[in-house]
Amino acid sequence: MDKTYQPAQIESRWYQRWEADGRFAPAGEGEPYSIMIPPPNVTGSLHMGHAFQDTIMDTLIRWRRMQGRNTLWQVGTDHAGIATQMLVERKVAAEEGKSRHDLGREAFIDKVWEWKQESGGHITRQLRRMGASVDWSRERFTMDDGFYRAVQEVFVRLFEEDLIYRGKRLVNWDPTLHTAISDLEVENRDQQGSFWHFRYPLADGATTDDGKDYLIVATTRPETLLGDTGVAVNPEDPRYASLVGKFVELPLVGRRIPIVADEHADMEKGSGCVKITPAHDFNDYEVGRRQGLPLINVFTQDASILARAEAFDIQGRPLAEIDTSLPEAYAGLDRFAARARIVADMEAAGLLEQVETVSNTLPYGDRSGDVIEPLLTDQWFVAVESLARPAIEAVEKGDIQFVPKNYENMYFAWMRDLQDWCISRQLWWGHRIPAWYDAEGNVYVARSEQEAREKHGLPADLELNQDEDVLDTWFSSGLWTFGTLGWPEQTEELKTFHPSSVLVTGFDIIFFWVARMIMLTLKFTGEVPFKQVYVHGLVRDGQGQKMSKSKGNVLDPIDLIDGIELDTLVEKRTGNMMQPQKAKAITKATRSEFPEGIEPHGTDALRFTFLSQATTGRDIKFDMGRLDGYRNFCNKLWNASRYVLMNAEGEDTGLAGEAVELSLADRWILSRLQQTAAQVTRAMEEFRFDHASQALYEFVWNEYCDWYLELSKPVLWDDNASLEAKRGTRQTLVRVLEAILRLAHPMMPYISEEIWQRVAPLAGTFQGAGDSIMAQPWPTADEALLDEGATRDIEWLKGVIVAVRNIRAEMNIAPGKPLDVLLTKGGSADRERLEANRLFLAKLAKLESVEWLDDPQQAPLSATQLVGEMEVLVPMADLIDKEAELARLDKEIEKQDKLIGGIEKKLSNEGFVAKAPAAVVEKERGKLNDFQASRRLLAEQRDKIAAL
Repeated sequence: MDKTYQPAQIESRWYQRWEADGRFAPAGEGEPYSIMIPPPNVTGSLHMGHAFQDTIMDTLIRWRRMQGRNTLWQVGTDHAGIATQMLVERKVAAEEGKSRHDLGREAFIDKVWEWKQESGGHITRQLRRMGASVDWSRERFTMDDGFYRAVQEVFVRLFEEDLIYRGKRLVNWDPTLHTAISDLEVENRDQQGSFWHFRYPLADGATTDDGKDYLIVATTRPETLLGDTGVAVNPEDPRYASLVGKFVELPLVGRRIPIVADEHADMEKGSGCVKITPAHDFNDYEVGRRQGLPLINVFTQDASILARAEAFDIQGRPLAEIDTSLPEAYAGLDRFAARARIVADMEAAGLLEQVETVSNTLPYGDRSGDVIEPLLTDQWFVAVESLARPAIEAVEKGDIQFVPKNYENMYFAWMRDLQDWCISRQLWWGHRIPAWYDAEGNVYVARSEQEAREKHGLPADLELNQDEDVLDTWFSSGLWTFGTLGWPEQTEELKTFHPSSVLVTGFDIIFFWVARMIMLTLKFTGEVPFKQVYVHGLVRDGQGQKMSKSKGNVLDPIDLIDGIELDTLVEKRTGNMMQPQKAKAITKATRSEFPEGIEPHGTDALRFTFLSQATTGRDIKFDMGRLDGYRNFCNKLWNASRYVLMNAEGEDTGLAGEAVELSLADRWILSRLQQTAAQVTRAMEEFRFDHASQALYEFVWNEYCDWYLELSKPVLWDDNASLEAKRGTRQTLVRVLEAILRLAHPMMPYISEEIWQRVAPLAGTFQGAGDSIMAQPWPTADEALLDEGATRDIEWLKGVIVAVRNIRAEMNIAPGKPLDVLLTKGGSADRERLEANRLFLAKLAKLESVEWLDDPQQAPLSATQLVGEMEVLVPMADLIDKEAELARLDKEIEKQDKLIGGIEKKLSNEGFVAKAPAAVVEKERGKLNDFQASRRLLAEQRDKIAAL
């Protein structure tokens, strides 16, 4: 093995080998185990959330594969309607100076497919870098032919059962992209805004109880005033009881609108009166539905003011009897220009009561960056009520289990308050709605135009045009677990791997994806899509903030694996940023956090870091310190393996069944291995990847490397040790390491495979060229090897060695100086252990001698440590210069006092505490605690030496 661990040299080599050897495909006769990858956007790059999620899935798949299960990790990508269309539109504009409309729909779609073939595999290449053992031979795309047929089939069947319908409803509308978008694509941003209070004149001479001839309503969107169809007051509000059923005259428009009683109006908020605009606000839409108010739309698809409004009833049917005229002055104005004009006109008319500054949130499209507008448009919807009931029951009965269980409550809350689902999008890229229209507007839903004609008996010369809209990507991805396995055909894969075993996902898409998969899969297969849903937290930065480009705190997992220079990292974080001050602040923060850039860490260290922080359901503060620590862990394992190979290769490890003699240390480490294997397995079964990784780490670092390897040296390097004893220790060294590598493989696939190839032949588990650790059995605990007596004896031995080391540190005695040690005040078991372990104690604690002292009263002046009731004594005569050591400690204590005094002075300064950022103040307090703790230790050492 190379002297140093170089992950870059082994990772790509092993992944190519595994893939070429077909290691990721289902194999074996074991019980099926399947995971469907949440399909990443084909436009995307691997971000920290992907890397975290993929690490968890790959760990589960590799573990179950080693357990002999017939595993399938289904891979695929989502066509990402809006993101892909925008990307290709920008590309065409940059390269050809054309828009998609210049090209036309068919030519533009050809451009998208062309881009998909050339560049759409970026994220799948990055998946390979993460070691994802997905079955690439079965890779799917949500726009491939087979999946397209599944999507069409589902749409047609739902339509035929009246579970899909077309209607005019209020949706999130992106005025830039000209499409409806889902709630998940809406980004709510906090802002300072205005709250305008307007007077609405009462009609027909009506007055309030206090004699006013107007009501006061308030709004953050004055432009929607043009579409008001009512004013709501609370039915319990005595101030307005006499006005319910009367009218106000809508300012600027002159339309009479009713005053209605509805609980939506809050008596404690403002005047208690609320303007109702059902066509431009989701809450108002519900009030309009309850009160039977008309819907008046005043916006174009660009969110500009119409020359004449459009009026509909709550079912979306046109209302001809309503006057839809609007003031000419606003026609064609952008909504924000119209807002300013309307406010000015209301003020000029004496109808502006006051303007408040308020903190509120505005919805923005995450792709366009434009403010989202609730808009009344014709869309396709899924009626979800009948689909939701069995989906709720599946979780209630335990057919689907959430881990952690508390996420069931979030699921139930959403599912029991479902609205019909808008599934159409006004895009060109995506699954085009399988519906055709004739010139009269009649709609014919079918799998193809030919089927539409045959099903409805339409003449061949009747012109039909397919619906221009495409389906929401959440609709197609809702079929993911069964559509990827060949449905609607009843394939062998579908029979074998469905339902899938577990879905690994973030809590933020429980409704958008998880719930919809459950509904659609139950409807079309009669099965649940998965038996368990493991819900993980979100990966945040070290301060707990969400990673985002706008904050400049994004980490690229590939940069953590390969490393990145500081200037390149700064450029990645600030590139294309339009705000110079923000870019400057991000540059400063990045240079402070990563003054040397980011060093390479390798995939295994990154994966192990993710797993160590994978507590169930909690968000993760990604800790670069942990990443450094687990890179050191990889180095530790590498160096330990080199030690084992140097002592075992070419030596007798008892492969032919020769007699072996196991030392106390051999029996102890074999016993601890069984306990660790059981502990890791149990943690994996419970999805406690943090516990599994910690158990492995503790065993490898603290027991195998730090103790067992040291305990092996006295046997291997003792000329008087028997051949059987040396053989036993070599065999134990190799077999425990080989088992460690198998335990580590699901978490750290690359380093475990590389080392296993060298170690397995010595352990007798190598099957020859082409063999892989991936095909080896998962370690299981052998109770016959559990040895509590050996554990007690080793703990005693460790206790004595640590006691001597502590005395060396406290008394400033050189680590290599041989010491004479006395043991006293213990029992007969302590004496027996001393006699049995003199060799180990002498070698590991660097002792000149170790003797039992029967009479503690005869002990010379000594430094003392306790091991249970037994005292470990190191006589101090001639070991230290007492006065010189006291002088040294006094100097160190004085140094600490100065440091403590400086920070105490800073923290007592009220100006500093008030003005400095909270994180800076907290850091200073932490430093103070550290300095005070160091001073206490130094004072304790001084007291001990002074007492000698």
